[in-house]
Amino acid sequence: MFMKKLLSKTRAATDKYNMLGQNEKIAVGVSGGKDSLMLLRLMAAMREFHPARFQLAALCLDPCFGGIPSDYSGIEQMCRQLNVPLIIKRSRLGEIIFEERRESSPCSLCARMRRGILHNMALEAGCTRLALGHHMDDAAATFWMNLTTGSRISCFSPVTYLDRKGITLIRPMLFCRESEISAAAKRLALPVMKSRCPADGCTERASAQATIRALEKQYPALTERIISALQQGNLSGWGK
Repeated sequence: MFMKKLLSKTRAATDKYNMLGQNEKIAVGVSGGKDSLMLLRLMAAMREFHPARFQLAALCLDPCFGGIPSDYSGIEQMCRQLNVPLIIKRSRLGEIIFEERRESSPCSLCARMRRGILHNMALEAGCTRLALGHHMDDAAATFWMNLTTGSRISCFSPVTYLDRKGITLIRPMLFCRESEISAAAKRLALPVMKSRCPADGCTERASAQATIRALEKQYPALTERIISALQQGNLSGWGK
């Protein structure tokens, strides 16, 4: 039931925004959190029936927080069951951000560095597209952050072509709510890894999501209304 509903919404998003190219190889960025693992599960399921007939590869970038490699054994087993090749890259990202640079606001720099490494990993794996696990709540939070702290009305795009890299970023779960993903992840017993990031739960995004949840008590369906506004206004490519 949970899986069927999420799969239907994922198919709707990929078809609306033409996210899947014919016979392409798509990389799925897997952090170990519930969102990226559910994305991998959904993409693997859709691979079996979608007319695009695409291939998949799972990419894990390990920041090695505290200089300690993460244990991806659960994800390795999941990828074997799904018949999806898994590529794990160890990095010094955690050390650079928190020990060498000692960033007081580490999220922005970390995100930029992670994106750059993931883009290169995808290209090295022969992938033309990189699927990211952003969902509807992430989109609403990004819109809210851009409005309240960036003084602009915008959001990330459903599909983004990076001309310098020659790779396309896609976000297939944009029509899925985080609550649906969380419930399905628990039901399916996905091998979710607890985040080892020192800044986990203390980010600007977490604060924005908490604000929207509080506002939804007074304005029900606020998240859905933000997405509808993005689509009707054709902001950041949402109306296509």
